[in-house]
Amino acid sequence: MSHPTKDAILESLARVQDPEILRPITELGMVGDIAVDDEGRARVAISLTIAGCPAARRIEADVTAAVAGTPGVTETTVDVGVMTPTERRAFVELVRGDRATKPQQFGPDSLTRVILVTSGKGGVGKSSLTAGLAVALAAQGLRVGLVDADVFGFSIPGIMGLSRDGQVAQPSRVDDMIVPPVAHGVKVISIGMFLGDADPRTTAVSWRGPMLHRTIEQFLRDVWFGDLDVLLLDLPPGTGDIAISVGQLLPQAEVLVVTTPQEAAADVAVRSALVARQTGQRVIGVIENMAGLVQPDGSIIDVFGSGGGKLVTERLHDEAHPAVPLLGSVPLSPAFREAGDAGEPAVLTLPEDPAARAVLEIAKGLSASPRGLAGRKLGLSVR
Repeated sequence: MSHPTKDAILESLARVQDPEILRPITELGMVGDIAVDDEGRARVAISLTIAGCPAARRIEADVTAAVAGTPGVTETTVDVGVMTPTERRAFVELVRGDRATKPQQFGPDSLTRVILVTSGKGGVGKSSLTAGLAVALAAQGLRVGLVDADVFGFSIPGIMGLSRDGQVAQPSRVDDMIVPPVAHGVKVISIGMFLGDADPRTTAVSWRGPMLHRTIEQFLRDVWFGDLDVLLLDLPPGTGDIAISVGQLLPQAEVLVVTTPQEAAADVAVRSALVARQTGQRVIGVIENMAGLVQPDGSIIDVFGSGGGKLVTERLHDEAHPAVPLLGSVPLSPAFREAGDAGEPAVLTLPEDPAARAVLEIAKGLSASPRGLAGRKLGLSVR
């Protein structure tokens, strides 16, 4: 068996990614000394960004497996340390780049496609749909971020599997940079991650407008998502403070409107779309959720009536605005709901479920119609 070299071990380590930053640890300055003796025993030092890093165990396990898998290595030892303040500052600069020379994250010139998911009424399944779309888009190979902007009724951590038994996954803090946890390939942030040791099931957030605005602004400014293809925001129902703040912060965003088939829900859903238009945002489609309950014999019971989605599209079409498409109708599905409650989105675990299939088709349609670049600065120059 050939004698392993430091370069061979470093090449193996280049395949290990930081699970939060999603870049190789060799690029992030996390690999220190590498030693290997004549017997093939390898010792590798790695440096985590902070003490108590939530991804520490996974990184150590991945490094151990990568080194052990290098041809010729007979024994592996991984020494785990913590970066010095100087190393940590270099890490932040490397990851985030120079803010002074980069446009504001997700600002008007960003190439990230920003999609807001809104509804007029609560209880229409908006959060479940948003999470399902995020996971489905990530499964297509897109880089996806998800902001739970429903500060009062946050539920995304639970649906994404980031909340278990009253404990919510915490974002990592590296100096002033907040790194969101990753679930099912999606970078996720929610106010539920900033409640300390409080149980989110028994804790309520009660804030006025200015505090809500600052919270959403901080999510968009200080949380490091990296280069995303798509950023989804799960908005609270209605046309209140957060909808207005998001309209001011993200005037270039596209909007998906969620309604149930019931006419009363459709009426209110139209209002949420009209508020989005007032801020300059573009409504790109309507999703009808809870469109019917499929029976074992194939028949469908319209629990909430029918036609609400089509009604919304008709009422949003006028001389000043093109027709808004009905992107899909998602049937009621106990299995889809149970998967969300378990933190395992059905689009991954139950792709043949009728509701999961409908969400996957909607996601496929969204990815096939990328955001236009008209009026956007591409950062190109002619020499």
